[in-house]
Amino acid sequence: MKYGAHIYLWSDRWRDESVELLDRAKALGLDLFDISVGDDIHVAPKVVAKRAEALGLDISFSPGGVWPMDCDISDDDPVNRELGMEWHRHWLDVAGETGAIAYSGSIYGHTGKVICRPPLDEEYERTAENLHKLAEHAERAGVKLVLEPMSHFRTHLVNKPQQVMRLIEMSDHRNLYVLLDTYHMITEVRDYGEAVRIVGDRLWGIHACENDRGAPGGGLVPWEQLFGALKEIAFDGYVTMESYNSSVGNFACSRGMFHDVCPDGDEFVRRGLEFLRQCEDGDDQAF
Repeated sequence: MKYGAHIYLWSDRWRDESVELLDRAKALGLDLFDISVGDDIHVAPKVVAKRAEALGLDISFSPGGVWPMDCDISDDDPVNRELGMEWHRHWLDVAGETGAIAYSGSIYGHTGKVICRPPLDEEYERTAENLHKLAEHAERAGVKLVLEPMSHFRTHLVNKPQQVMRLIEMSDHRNLYVLLDTYHMITEVRDYGEAVRIVGDRLWGIHACENDRGAPGGGLVPWEQLFGALKEIAFDGYVTMESYNSSVGNFACSRGMFHDVCPDGDEFVRRGLEFLRQCEDGDDQAF
């Protein structure tokens, strides 16, 4: 397995000077650095690509900055669906120029858009059609398109592994993958192992943190169950730690996290990485 971390462990957004975080990530023993993108973010592709290549560090992108609510490929309004397509195509192009290996998130809709009803067949149909087109665009850019199921507090469209696999099957494109998040799964599934097995070889990565978004280990997440299933499917993808740094002004609170579980990104990674590697090794002390 390979291990990574999200920029939000250290900063509220990517800036030009954030390129130094790539050196920090590598020094901590990480294999991947995830950059959150949006309309408030500027990424200098050549600068990032050059530094990442020199370090031997993989880069991934994920929407997380300013993302206009009307840019939604599942929306009822075809105008908004096309705005969503244009928005994602732009960031897929930037990802390709940066050498990013993946673009992941709730790309099927919009994080924070929750309609209080089950998803409709017509929503899935139009979303699948657009995901096929985005997957094709991403493939031309050399980027994997990765869908992340989220909790019902964040989206009504895709909460469970069965739903994301249904959408992938409907989209019918080889360049669609899945990212399972241990935090979001805590409210949506009862069996983490089954979730992994349902996704199977479409599983690109895991977002790893505890049920309170703290560093992996010591919480409610059934890590033994999760890693047992990962070994069953011979998973060799990315396990990426994610949380919100609570020492950066009001950042964590602005993201709805009001407790102090990540005041220090470096320490979060050290603790999390030690625990996750114990899990990978099957060390009983980890469980």
